[in-house]
Amino acid sequence: MNAIVYTSNTGFTARYAQMLGDKTGLPVLELKKACKELPKGTPIIYMGWLFASSVKGYRKASEQFQVDALCGVGLCETGTLLDDVRKVNDVPAGLPVFTLQGGMDHSKLRGLHKFMIKMLIKMMKRAKNPSQEDQAKLALIIAGGDYVKEENLAAVLRWLEGMGV
Repeated sequence: MNAIVYTSNTGFTARYAQMLGDKTGLPVLELKKACKELPKGTPIIYMGWLFASSVKGYRKASEQFQVDALCGVGLCETGTLLDDVRKVNDVPAGLPVFTLQGGMDHSKLRGLHKFMIKMLIKMMKRAKNPSQEDQAKLALIIAGGDYVKEENLAAVLRWLEGMGV
């Protein structure tokens, strides 16, 4: 790996990218900057924020760079939704996929994303017989919060160690 490249919406992904960079010594670049500074085909770890299991910026990163691992940061618990993320993003078999719990900061949401979160809350509140998991997700979305923790990077760090990084 030559770099960690990321796209962040409310700052949680940027923080994870920097944490991972601090742990590995790899440079950390926002996707727009990486596209200007890194040669096409550079091996990277890509980190993006999750929206309906879509890792934002992944398609552009995969067109520009050699993505060796994909990390999605969202409201889901760390290590969950891996199959959904792989399917929605059309991730090739063999490419490691990780999910990391980030958080919700309503003050940083704008435009369409703010509207969509409000609609999601309304829909989830109207659900009949929601599962405990759905109730917990709704509480997290409404209350917001920051769940960025170094220990959430454990699986990524183990994978990197296995790669000799």
